[in-house]
Amino acid sequence: MCEVITDDEMATAITRIGPDPIHKGADPVRAWDRVHRSAAPIGALLMDQKIFAGVGNIYRAEVLFRHQISPFTHGRVISNKQFDAIWSDLVSLMTLGVKNGRIDTVRAVHLPEVMGREPRVDRHGGEVYVYRREGMKCFVCGAKIKMADMQGRKLYWCAKCQVG
Repeated sequence: MCEVITDDEMATAITRIGPDPIHKGADPVRAWDRVHRSAAPIGALLMDQKIFAGVGNIYRAEVLFRHQISPFTHGRVISNKQFDAIWSDLVSLMTLGVKNGRIDTVRAVHLPEVMGREPRVDRHGGEVYVYRREGMKCFVCGAKIKMADMQGRKLYWCAKCQVG
């Protein structure tokens, strides 16, 4: 069912969600204010649409891997520098994902043609570090990628690389 809403209703709805990294006017300070005061794990906070709008399971797993941050790290332990790096990376990765119509998160040094490995074959497409790679070797350290449940969603990470 689709419902037409007024501009005022739209404005009210938007106040209930966090900043969207691909929205030009997004204010990351709104998300930071919630993250740095929270005892919840950053892996859960990234999926909370009241804190970050639009960050889904793939970007959550990948951005934390790219910054070597454990998804179990409490929000209040995340430094401002780490948060800024996460936000900046989300802006870049999500913008690129929209432009290309697929999610690619691996850096050039880890592309299949550089590493001499087969490209990823998955219905989601795109080259990723940890998402849906449970039990496979990490491209960086060789450890096996882990998978667990976090708030009803599958969570992927490398326990050796993501210690911070």
